[in-house]
Amino acid sequence: MQIMKYTFQQHGDERGMLVAVEELKDIPFEIKRIYYVYDTKDGVRRGYHAHKSLEQILICVHGSCKILLDNGKEQKEVLLEKPYEGLYVPNNMWREMYDFSEDAVLLVLASSYYDKEDYIRDYQEFVDYVWNLEKEIGQDICEGK
Repeated sequence: MQIMKYTFQQHGDERGMLVAVEELKDIPFEIKRIYYVYDTKDGVRRGYHAHKSLEQILICVHGSCKILLDNGKEQKEVLLEKPYEGLYVPNNMWREMYDFSEDAVLLVLASSYYDKEDYIRDYQEFVDYVWNLEKEIGQDICEGK
């Protein structure tokens, strides 16, 4: 499984730092929804789902957290701790967020508006979905992402 991180250009001087992110320029999709997660309590894991079509960029703009990515065959853990770095999460990818620092703020840029029908919230259902999708199209959908 290939992990894709985007490093966004930082601009700064003695006054501080600024990072600007533009759709279809700095990230590979149009932004339809933005939300952020904060005040996550110690030991709490979030996520536990995949999306059929939605893509995301996750940016820990303050503090740090870990992201578990799972394509149904392989798992990788990614540390987010730089406010100028974004993790690309493609569709058909299970994700869990955890080990949030006390001050963590996780910003999420999403390619679609909220649609409860796009979510897969059961892990076995996710694995079956990916397997059936690969069988249907005749190739490994996890490669190349």
